[in-house]
Amino acid sequence: MVVFRQHIIPFLVIIAFLFALVVVSARIFLPSDMAKPAPIVSEFEQSKLYIPLSKALH
Repeated sequence: MVVFRQHIIPFLVIIAFLFALVVVSARIFLPSDMAKPAPIVSEFEQSKLYIPLSKALH
């Protein structure tokens, strides 16, 4: 149990940190249109996209 706590868990934490660092840093290499934040859709625009099931069946 000591080996697991002193060697394996810290290794997994470091690997997870390095993976997250690589994933976040990969945005530098994305095309400029993909590196932008996702667009924010207002509630009005979402309600236009929503079709109630009862109306869709009639």
